[in-house]
Amino acid sequence: MYETLEIEHNGPVATIWMNRPEVFNAFNEQLIADLSDACSVLDADQTVRVVVLAGRGRHFSAGADLNWMKRASAYGEAENLEDSRRFARMLHALSEMSKPTIARVQGAALGGGTGLAAACDMAVASADAVFSTSEVKFGIIPSVISPYVLRAIGPRHALRYFQSAERISADRALLIGLVSEVTPVDALDAGIATLIDALIAGAPQAQKAAKDLIAAVNGRTIDDVVIEETAQRIARQRATDEARDGIVAFLEKRTPAWLL
Repeated sequence: MYETLEIEHNGPVATIWMNRPEVFNAFNEQLIADLSDACSVLDADQTVRVVVLAGRGRHFSAGADLNWMKRASAYGEAENLEDSRRFARMLHALSEMSKPTIARVQGAALGGGTGLAAACDMAVASADAVFSTSEVKFGIIPSVISPYVLRAIGPRHALRYFQSAERISADRALLIGLVSEVTPVDALDAGIATLIDALIAGAPQAQKAAKDLIAAVNGRTIDDVVIEETAQRIARQRATDEARDGIVAFLEKRTPAWLL
């Protein structure tokens, strides 16, 4: 049980519902702590194949709770640093989950809300969704969310939006890579369900290995070291029981073990 979250299980899918609709799911110390714990618990749960991050009410997340920010502004340097570290560790825990993660975005995803969406492996947004790295409007910077937003949209777009704090429409977010897909408002859950079906069909160990592969080779020069590393990674994966079963299942036109 969490003070600020609801966890909904539907077969192999777990949905983390941020449940502070009265403040548009803005996060404070408690929501950060709850999200950190929920990510740890669900990542360790072998019955969970896909994790969806969602927000109750009209909006995904309006970012930081202003009352929390007001409290933080009165902290000393050491306390402020530890508070920021807790936020950073939560985003890292979400980003590094060993199973696929999907942000379900409707309405506002502002500031840290944009960071939450970017920290997930993929994001599906309804047509009314709006994003913003709005921190400079408050005299601060999107520091903790920056690794995940940069990973999604690249430095050129970040140079604009980190400084302008402009609102980013769902269609624009799709164009710059912040979201994976945009659906009509009333088709958001159907769009996510289609994506979940595709993810569930994949082998879970292979999906984790694929996430690790991306982290390992992204941004590196394609040299002899990388060539050798990629060869070793596929060789190790082919030797797993999961891969052996998957290949035989395909040839025998039967269901692989992970779907039974």
